[in-house]
Formats: sequence, structure tokens, C-alpha cells
Amino acid sequence: MANSYARGQKDNRPWGTWEVIDCGNGFCVKHIVVNPGGILSLQLHHFRAEHWIIVNGKATVTLGENILTKNAGESVFIPVETKHRIQNTTAEPMAFIEVQVGDNLDENDIVRFEDKYGRA
Repeated sequence: MANSYARGQKDNRPWGTWEVIDCGNGFCVKHIVVNPGGILSLQLHHFRAEHWIIVNGKATVTLGENILTKNAGESVFIPVETKHRIQNTTAEPMAFIEVQVGDNLDENDIVRFEDKYGRA
């Protein structure tokens, strides 16, 4: 099982930030903050599933063909090969915990279909 993440690793993105809280063989846990009006790309992963737990604010989640609203304390599971995205349509930051599980955990396992910020 490959895992390219390291505990404490951080990144700034056009929509907000992420930080690795913990990682190990076959899993990675991130704290992700989405700025007001921020939206992640519509994407899927070939090698990992994700579980998102909203911890602050309100999220609009695309899961396959469904649009869901999730509040703090609620969660959503994203199976491997499922198109998904999360966005913050509110005026306050939204935060969630992302638990990745899979055989190959790497930022390169992102297939983008739409991206507000022009990333391929």
C-alpha cells in the first residue's frame, strides 16, 4: 500500500486549506477548511474511498448525481470511482475531516471533471 502523505503536511488551495492529521498504512486523515464561496473540483479517485465528517458550518456535497446538504455532525461516504465535490455556499468558513482509505493514497489520484479555478 502506497501513501505519499506525512503527518503535519499542509497545503493552501484556491478554495481553502488542508492539513494531514494522521496517516499510516492504507489510511490518511485530513482537516480541510473551505473558504466562504469555495468549491473543490468535481472529481473521482481510482484507488481510494473517502469519508467526510462536517465539523463546522454547512456543506453542499455532490455525490454521483445527488446534491446533499450536510451540517456539522453529519457525514457522507464517497466510494472509489464516484464523482464528488464539496462546496461552501455560506459566508462563514466550513470545515470537515476527511478519512481516506485505500491501496494508493496520493494527490495524483485525482481525476478532475470541472474546476472553478482552471486546474486540469
